Amino acid sequence: MNIAPATSDTPVRVAVAGAWGRMGRETVLAVNDAPDMQIVAEIGRGDDVAALLASSRPDVLVEFSTPTSVMSNVRAALSASVPVLIGATGLSETDRAEIAALCERFDTPALLAPNFALGAVLLMRFAKDAARYFPAAEIIELHHERKLDAPSGTAIRTAQLIAEGRAEANVTPGATAPDESGARGANTHGVPVHSVRLPGFVASQEVIFGGAGQRLSLRHDSTDRASFMPGVLLAVRQIRSRRGLVIGLENLL
Repeated sequence: MNIAPATSDTPVRVAVAGAWGRMGRETVLAVNDAPDMQIVAEIGRGDDVAALLASSRPDVLVEFSTPTSVMSNVRAALSASVPVLIGATGLSETDRAEIAALCERFDTPALLAPNFALGAVLLMRFAKDAARYFPAAEIIELHHERKLDAPSGTAIRTAQLIAEGRAEANVTPGATAPDESGARGANTHGVPVHSVRLPGFVASQEVIFGGAGQRLSLRHDSTDRASFMPGVLLAVRQIRSRRGLVIGLENLL
């Protein structure tokens, strides 16, 4: 636990939950390098989140802790009227509904973003557009071996956007080969998703569309966690002007 003193000339005061994790450490560095914001609390495992939020008085909490603590941290932040950016994945629909209700109850916004890399956000947008014209699609997502959830939150969000693009264009999903072995990936919003977990990856995703006589591939690779920081800083600057639960960084662009 580390708390910085309050200063009157800091436009955005930022607390980071999971500050000693891989994404948390990168966030602390990025915020400290930003001239218009300051780290006021670094929150780790076992810390009293509610007490630290009360003493450090942040404008925004960036949540990059573990799946076991994310909901308790979000509850503490929203009940204290602190807007929260949620980068942890693996949340259930029940969790999302609770977060939305807390945002409404305490009139405090939250952002749930499966990916903060601007390139990944653009890929998801392009995939939604392409789904209007290429009904058949599959997703391959590749992450480091310590990532706990599969499919990734990015893949789930991408599949959801592909399904939305199909629905808006009244397009029927393209036919895929039958699968009884599970080798064809997890069916996510009507899109097969294949998850790879290996050393050497940070975060990569490829969306492959197939059509008569042609293929379209969209791919994004994050080779360093620094790739997520421009999106995190953008969200820190903008989340306070929003209302309710915002799903996806694309809604802040």
